[in-house]
Amino acid sequence: MRLEELSRKLSLEVRTAAGKLGTEVTGGYAADLLSCVMAKAQAGNVWVTLQSHPNVVAVASLLNLAGVIVTEGMIPDATTVDKAEEEGIPILTTELTTFTVVGRLFELGVPGVD
Repeated sequence: MRLEELSRKLSLEVRTAAGKLGTEVTGGYAADLLSCVMAKAQAGNVWVTLQSHPNVVAVASLLNLAGVIVTEGMIPDATTVDKAEEEGIPILTTELTTFTVVGRLFELGVPGVD
């Protein structure tokens, strides 16, 4: 499934890199600790987190993630947005909790990292 379809089905707000929404999502990973994400997330995954600072973009870029879904109404600041645009990392936001987003991704057939 492409990031664009996930965005539409979950009513996510696209904050950055709208031109990259055609990226295929190969799976998903949810965590707020960057070290956990770096250890377990895989290229092509969508990362679900409530973190919205610039280091999220650095980790997503390093791992070649499909995108980042920022939950619980957290909004990335201007520095994060600029860095994500520069790196081509889609950041999508939602008021939903991380738990709810992960459940919906699972319902849509997005596999987790085990």
